[in-house]
Amino acid sequence: MFQLTGFQRDLLFVIEGLADPHGLAIKDELEAVYDEEINHGRLYPNLDDLVEMGYVAKGTKDDRTNEYTLTAAGETLVQDRHAWEQDRMDA
Repeated sequence: MFQLTGFQRDLLFVIEGLADPHGLAIKDELEAVYDEEINHGRLYPNLDDLVEMGYVAKGTKDDRTNEYTLTAAGETLVQDRHAWEQDRMDA
């Protein structure tokens, strides 16, 4: 997890938490947390990087919409991060 940028890490957490993780839903969720506009030039290249790293799978919802899900490696990475953060809070 430490090799990822903070934005990429946040993408994994958002994808994990959404019932229907497609580009616009991910963007909306991040904008609510970041309190700023997330442009497509930032969002989609980072999603593509996570796909290339093997943490996210990219599929097609319809002709215009891609959907994103965590792979097993992505789920493990998020769970490990949760455990690491919990250990830090308990210390």
